[in-house]
Amino acid sequence: MVHGNSVLCCCPLVAPTAHFLQSCAHALRIAILRRIVNFSKTVYRYRRLLALLLFLAALFALVHGTALQEHFSLTYVRQQLSYNQWSGLAIFVLLFTVGNLVQVPGWIFLASAVLILGEFGGGLATYIAACTSCAFTFLTVRWIGGDTVRQLDSKWALQLLAHLHAHPIRNMVVLRTLLQTLPALNYALALAGVGFRQYMVAVLIGLPLPIALYCVFFDSIRQVLGIA
Repeated sequence: MVHGNSVLCCCPLVAPTAHFLQSCAHALRIAILRRIVNFSKTVYRYRRLLALLLFLAALFALVHGTALQEHFSLTYVRQQLSYNQWSGLAIFVLLFTVGNLVQVPGWIFLASAVLILGEFGGGLATYIAACTSCAFTFLTVRWIGGDTVRQLDSKWALQLLAHLHAHPIRNMVVLRTLLQTLPALNYALALAGVGFRQYMVAVLIGLPLPIALYCVFFDSIRQVLGIA
């Protein structure tokens, strides 16, 4: 009889407890749904940036994870330039353009061109290939990624963009002279919403000086090593 009374005494607590648990479960469901919705909005907002990252990752894996990697070596590029000047130059420009997208160092192409074509010829070939590569990278990244950097919710990023767009050509010439064909620079400028014409003017103005300096350096090495 005592046991029965204790159960009856506890019964009034059951309903409030069940209601409390239901309220907690409902609040948890709402919180999860809100997180899912916010995550979906974020993914949708940066969908073009995510598509660009997937594209670059796939291209990087294709080049560096297969036999294609051998085509981006100093030896292969030199062989192509030595075999036939015109077809070699076409392959040189193509490899430089693709290589710039997949983080292949530009000095490989410049050194190959200088060793085979000499200081002036190698520098000119590299300048043409570098300009083509920068243009192709810009158009590819802009087409896939758009101007995603402008959509970033960051004061620091917006301040950098404001500074860049205040004097776009001047600032890009400085960046291009210092960083040359650095892929990350090409990606960032394409995503920053700068105009293609301004971008290419900065490329054409900013590349000659660093390329000329590298040509002198590699030609000096060629002479020291006695490479004909």
